[in-house]
Amino acid sequence: MTSTRTLTAALLASVAMAGAAFADCEVNLRSADTHPEGYPTVVAVERMGEMLTERSGGRICVEVFPSAQLGEEKDTIEQTQFGVIDMNRVSLGPFNNIVEETQVVSLPYIFRSVEHMHDVMAGPIGQEILDAFEAHDLVGLAFYDSGSRSFYNSEKPITSIEDLAGMKFRVMQSDIFVDMVDALGANATPMPYGEVYSSIQTGVIDGAENNWPSYDSSGHFEVAKYYTLDQHLIVPEVLVMAKSSFDALSPEDQEMVRQAAKDSVPVMRELWAEREAESEQKVRDAGVEIVTDIDKTPFIEAMVPVYEKYVTSDKLKDMVERIQATE
Repeated sequence: MTSTRTLTAALLASVAMAGAAFADCEVNLRSADTHPEGYPTVVAVERMGEMLTERSGGRICVEVFPSAQLGEEKDTIEQTQFGVIDMNRVSLGPFNNIVEETQVVSLPYIFRSVEHMHDVMAGPIGQEILDAFEAHDLVGLAFYDSGSRSFYNSEKPITSIEDLAGMKFRVMQSDIFVDMVDALGANATPMPYGEVYSSIQTGVIDGAENNWPSYDSSGHFEVAKYYTLDQHLIVPEVLVMAKSSFDALSPEDQEMVRQAAKDSVPVMRELWAEREAESEQKVRDAGVEIVTDIDKTPFIEAMVPVYEKYVTSDKLKDMVERIQATE
């Protein structure tokens, strides 16, 4: 309890100091993001704030705190639930143990492509997941992209599931990631992200998995020259708001916030697409061998035990079926 109060007090102090520039706004919504300034999600929320300020005649502002200024995602989720932080952009992964429905869209190969993910999250299933946040003192506003994660390694091009047998891949410290890699016949090695480059370089691991921008910015393409676009994970990110902050708004302002959040989605997707294209071109120019023609069916079939372990309730099973049936 003491640590929570200390963190809350620190957050309030930093928010109060930084918020001085927004003193003229009647409503100043403080938004957290772990990504750095200029990152697509950060810019998208800033654009959302600009829309709100314009549409409200200057009454409503959004102040974005990037680079984990208000804490890492686990802490900012809690503070948003408490209402200390008004808004928060977070990956759906950290919500898996809080909002049951988010587990489904965090499953490997649940989406056939990024386009499939967009169709699902923009439809009734996506709205159902957004609505589920309200029971946890949060209001789900919109989904953003984080690309697709694929395997890369230093040994050979991976063109089939058989090529993964016995290979060692770094994964995030997540049970579902470990189980996914094991189910594919490879060996999962959880380790901090900062250790991956040297571990590939020295042969401690054969490779890792991530999206285009991370594969590029980490420099992993320098030591792992084979990248296979299997797109095993396409996990959306979400923009949420503290329910207490949302409830304090008039119905008209609530609708304005919801609409501005939705209008920020195409902004974010355009920025993300540009960033992905830049990273892809950079690694291709560096001579990385990219495998794009791969049959995902055996990979997907290998996930049966993973789904059996994590999709246990009838509600989640039904959601999986509906996602798979979405064209």
